[in-house]
Amino acid sequence: MGLRPGIRLMRWEAPRSWDRPVDWLLRPAPRSLQVVSLAVLLGICVSTSLRANWGSDNAFVVKAAQTLLEGGSPYEDKRFLYLPSAVLMAVPEALVPRGVLRWILPVGMSGLLGIGWLAALRLFSVPLRSRFAVGVLAVFALAYKPYVNLVLIGNWTAISAAALPVALLLAHRGSWGRAGLVVGLAIACKPMLVPIGLLFLLARQWRGLAALVLVPLAISLAGALMMPSPSLFFTKTLPFLLQGQDAYALPWDASPIAVLPRLGVPQPLAVLVAFAGAAVGLWAARVRWRRPEGDGDGGELRLVETACMVMLAAFLVSRPSFDHYLLVVLPLLLASVVRRGSTARSPWFWLALTPQLALVPWPSELAHKRRAFKDCATLCGLAILLARRALRSGRVILEPVTTAGSPPRTEPECAATPAESASRTAF
Repeated sequence: MGLRPGIRLMRWEAPRSWDRPVDWLLRPAPRSLQVVSLAVLLGICVSTSLRANWGSDNAFVVKAAQTLLEGGSPYEDKRFLYLPSAVLMAVPEALVPRGVLRWILPVGMSGLLGIGWLAALRLFSVPLRSRFAVGVLAVFALAYKPYVNLVLIGNWTAISAAALPVALLLAHRGSWGRAGLVVGLAIACKPMLVPIGLLFLLARQWRGLAALVLVPLAISLAGALMMPSPSLFFTKTLPFLLQGQDAYALPWDASPIAVLPRLGVPQPLAVLVAFAGAAVGLWAARVRWRRPEGDGDGGELRLVETACMVMLAAFLVSRPSFDHYLLVVLPLLLASVVRRGSTARSPWFWLALTPQLALVPWPSELAHKRRAFKDCATLCGLAILLARRALRSGRVILEPVTTAGSPPRTEPECAATPAESASRTAF
């Protein structure tokens, strides 16, 4: 029988130039690298504890808890912007002496970021003693400036940075209820992960969604019953937050709504651009989630990219949106580099991170209070890359094939080529 030409419909695959470096990084880390990595992280904690402005953001929450213990309303302070549940969460800190807290807080912030990194690695089955797991965190801590900033100011964004990877790991293992509980507790501390509720909606995981909503609601009600004038949250704090706070926060606000007017763009147009970008991002997240399985990633890449796209879309319109917010999604995206076709394997991903590198000598115009321009560039760059990945990675190409002993075909043959076997990065 003769050979007959045919057409095979194949899924697009990214170039495999990353395979060898990734394989090398997945090998066990030498003891010297483990020691150096630990020394770097501890060094950042110690240097932070010795600085005069340590824990400046954490201080607002601790002050709110101390006010509650003294019988006052935490919302008298316009800088306390969290739910009533956060006051209860901060009470243990308020009971710790300041001298002790000075040393505990930086270690706690680093520990939370480390938990998020380890959970992201487990999600992609990366060995925790590999060069990738040990070395990348130390390099990231040294090179990525918002990491040091977050450890310094003690912002509770670190809780969200730990909770999201842990929740996605649980969801990937089928424990959506526990994932919703983890996200709900994180929202009770700081309502940053509220947009992740959309992921539970897309997945139709109602039990997890109920936990996500009811846990912070119950703790907030308990906190509100314990404080005088809880209505100040709605009449004073919420309007202040929705307006983007005041001139104090504006220089560091990376939201396009705040940055574009500083560049001469009319405010209404800046709002329109930001909300249009967020709408496209949410649409891309929906497209990414609804794509049929078959990427060869076991579903974890779809889970991560959908969640990160939802969060980046929210950051585009949140007021304010600070540089350390990106630490919620970056550990997940960095860990995804072990999968072919991931956003982290694009050179544009690393270019988008360049404005945040600590060793790049940027002009003085982009330093200190004007760094929001760099932060906005990174935020928008990552959002565009993930949206492009979501909307284009389902693209297919036609490849001619030859079949033996088969009748002529008048239709293309549907066959997907897996991008990668998940077993390559298994323990």
